Amino acid sequence: MRLLGTLILLSTASVCLAGEYAVLSTGSRLRVDRHEADGGKVRLYSGAGYIELQAEQISSFETFADPAPAAPAPAAEPPAPPPQARLSPVELADAAADRYGLPRKLVRSVMSAESANRPDAVSPKGAMGLMQLMPSTAKELGADPRDPAQNVDAGTRYLRDLLVKYDYRLWHALAAYNAGAGAVQKYNGIPPYRETINYINRIDRAYTQSTK
Repeated sequence: MRLLGTLILLSTASVCLAGEYAVLSTGSRLRVDRHEADGGKVRLYSGAGYIELQAEQISSFETFADPAPAAPAPAAEPPAPPPQARLSPVELADAAADRYGLPRKLVRSVMSAESANRPDAVSPKGAMGLMQLMPSTAKELGADPRDPAQNVDAGTRYLRDLLVKYDYRLWHALAAYNAGAGAVQKYNGIPPYRETINYINRIDRAYTQSTK
């Protein structure tokens, strides 16, 4: 699947050379291209998409200048690697990104935010491995979360599926990866959770600033 050409909300794919940060009432910040007030709501635009928040959830806006680099080329979808593949975490992330047509830097950034690239990472809630898959999610994806190659492959495939589900809106997909699709559905967009907003910002920052 040629996803890269349709990732319309990746901040690095924006045609704008300037943007701003929406500073939320919680103290967290969201990186956006521009905003528009619409009654009691504010639309935050990034690329060709936007999210909508209540006006009282935003305390201010801060501007910044940030040239947008060219998007990486799309890749074909080769077969998944065998469980015994002995690759480093970064090599596993790059291979999975190529397999599912996602930017390598994006998958690396998600993996780093999830587990700090530790194959043995286990969260207090039971999420496992490099991409921090819950056992139930790993089972649905047909993967062994304890095997690094299967974990990264399944996590990247899950991220790709979330992008498809949310019409390639990156923030929505990341929010669902972090807080669950139920939370995104409940708030009809990015849930106002400090952890989730910080998670999105951390990945956006790492993905944008990465040069490899």
